[in-house]
Amino acid sequence: MSDFSLRGRYVVRITPADVGRRVSVRARVGEDAGGPQFTDAVGTLESWSDGILVIRRRDGQRTEVDEVAMVAGKTLPPPPTLPRG
Repeated sequence: MSDFSLRGRYVVRITPADVGRRVSVRARVGEDAGGPQFTDAVGTLESWSDGILVIRRRDGQRTEVDEVAMVAGKTLPPPPTLPRG
């Protein structure tokens, strides 16, 4: 069972209070003959206002997610730090 789902259902466990934290979000982006299509975004939740979440990915890319399209979301621990050597 995925951390996103609870008994087969997706669960949203983030709120606007999580701005500044690292999150993982799954959002519905459409549908095709096989069923619904989803996209995932992992990064720092930079803002959540007027129904739009802005997530900054590790590579610096900003991703906007409409909260109505969000089907799952959770906070994550900080990313692991790699040893410098």
